[in-house]
Amino acid sequence: MDDNIECKDQTDHRKPESIDRVAVFGFADVKEDEQLFRDVVEVTKLLAENGYTIVDGGGPGVMKAASVGAKKGGGKVIGVTFYPKDAMNFEGKDPENEVDEEVITHNYVERTLRLMERGQVYVIFNGGTGTISEFGMAWGLARLYFGHHKPLVLYGDFWMDIIAVFKKNMKIRSEEMRVFKYANSPHEVLKAICEFGDEIKAGIHPHIRVVTEDGEGAFIL
Repeated sequence: MDDNIECKDQTDHRKPESIDRVAVFGFADVKEDEQLFRDVVEVTKLLAENGYTIVDGGGPGVMKAASVGAKKGGGKVIGVTFYPKDAMNFEGKDPENEVDEEVITHNYVERTLRLMERGQVYVIFNGGTGTISEFGMAWGLARLYFGHHKPLVLYGDFWMDIIAVFKKNMKIRSEEMRVFKYANSPHEVLKAICEFGDEIKAGIHPHIRVVTEDGEGAFIL
């Protein structure tokens, strides 16, 4: 496949050389019979079929759906977990969430940072305050490291309304609007990642490889 061909439409599934792992964030309490759960399964299934490793928090809801979809697509799952003692409202590891590699952390903040460390692109679905905090950190880090940042894919029409409110009421810098793309279908997620790959290749926001504490090569936060 010619790496110089630009992403042209939703059927272009070309996988960028610079992107292997996709981290997924979203509502931990969503049930398997809800549309959100089914959407996540379909997205991660298609991602896995196209060679991406899925990274999730190892818990229930969207995290479990991400793993289910990845497995259906024949892919690999990395679960970044922690086992809470005092965080009574944290869901912890879901025994039904099957992962190929578990990265155990010591607290929620470390878990969030490791999720963002392992992922090279973030797909963010609907969720609650946990998802809001993850989105905020991912967006803030992208602005902070703009030019060497990790991009976001915001899944669902509701994100446009949320971003519009931010733009109207807060001090949003121009570059902060350039670190994410919207998607409403699995194919649009693939296309967004493909476009990010083209942007990285063109030098618009080249990732920098660094070595993490465990010695594994990763991309900068």
